[in-house]
Amino acid sequence: MNLDLARPPAAYVLANARVPACLLPDSISAADRRHIGQSRHEDLIAVDLTIGEGRLAAIAPAGGSAPEVPRLDLAGGLVLPGLVDIHTHLDKGFIWTRAPNQDGSFDGAMAAVAADRAAHWTEEDIARRFDFALRCAYAHGTCAIRTHLDSDGERGAIAWRVFARMREAWKGRIELQGVGLIAIDAVLDDAVFTPLVEQIRAHGGLLGSYTYGTPNLAAGLERLFDAAETHGLALDLHVDERDRDGRGLAAIAALALRRRFEGPILAGHCCALALQGAEEIDRTLDVVARAGIAIVSLPMCNLYLQDREPARTPRWRGVTLVHEMRARGIPVMVASDNARDPFYAYGDLDLIEVYREATRIAHLDHPFAGWPAIISRTPAEQMGLATGRLTPGAAADLCLLRARSLNELLARPQADRIILRRGRAIDARAPDYAELDDLMESRKGPCHGL
Repeated sequence: MNLDLARPPAAYVLANARVPACLLPDSISAADRRHIGQSRHEDLIAVDLTIGEGRLAAIAPAGGSAPEVPRLDLAGGLVLPGLVDIHTHLDKGFIWTRAPNQDGSFDGAMAAVAADRAAHWTEEDIARRFDFALRCAYAHGTCAIRTHLDSDGERGAIAWRVFARMREAWKGRIELQGVGLIAIDAVLDDAVFTPLVEQIRAHGGLLGSYTYGTPNLAAGLERLFDAAETHGLALDLHVDERDRDGRGLAAIAALALRRRFEGPILAGHCCALALQGAEEIDRTLDVVARAGIAIVSLPMCNLYLQDREPARTPRWRGVTLVHEMRARGIPVMVASDNARDPFYAYGDLDLIEVYREATRIAHLDHPFAGWPAIISRTPAEQMGLATGRLTPGAAADLCLLRARSLNELLARPQADRIILRRGRAIDARAPDYAELDDLMESRKGPCHGL
């Protein structure tokens, strides 16, 4: 039967779907495995998904659902739950046209963002770009996002006001979490740090910072942990992204253990680890595992920025050691990070693209095992959300794909995916870049050039 998913019946079945075993409840994935051909290698399970009143009412082995309910045969197409993007920068997004990174370097990105922020980041400007980014993510199937917000100075307060507006406006479509982001040196500045903590507490956010080689690293981390413990805040930190000899991850893990810190800690990037010796890697990962720290890799942004020198091919791959971390039981994820801004000139808040590129970059195959969880189940768990997996009773927020295997999923962009929200197909067209033309063209600053 053909069903109009834009106007579906109250109950229907998505028949003959294939889903990654790691995204099903353990009881179902253990009891009802029906692998088909290539699916065995990829740990996919053939199921029927019954949708009722906008929720995932039941999951049954393929062919095992109630025959009287209208059925849509997916012919072995993949179904994924709503996706979860745990590390983004929505306040920076989509400024590339007026603030390009002139040399593609990390320092070039810092300079371009600073200039654009000073010249253009009004509440209207941030809000329009923020909303544009959310519409991109929504169209691609994302149901939850954590965003870092540059939080020093008056424009930091503006960013948090925009965040509060967007969280309310998008309630029920995208769950939003905010992280206050400042440099680790600024943590020691009362004029910056005290207002940051107040903003975070007022908006139910997380405490963040970015670390680098500085004599103030130890003191800054101590003060971060002091504030987190005093106010019951979780930590989400940028770690060892630009410093090839960085030891920030080891320092954070050792401090968490020494203080017996009980709050969640997420460390992003952690790129320097890949350049260290085997013994140091083992020591660091052992203490990270003991400290219960989770890791998010941002491979697309880091490949864009790192080891960039004129007329020279980069040597540094820009990803952390996700295989070694996973082997130790450390939760690992990937996320979008930046989109069309000086830190990453491309991207569209599309987590399927991120997963596809991460698989190629970091060899997340042979076997595929549980890797599909890195854009769904694992980040949802880290955000404290009940999304990111296919669970009976949960909202039917799903991504329907023509691809019948993970190989097919990763081979093409999946531009024809169908996105269901509460069992109903949405308009999955991303917004037109032209919507932001007036922000870009009428306010050309000194950094405009490409």
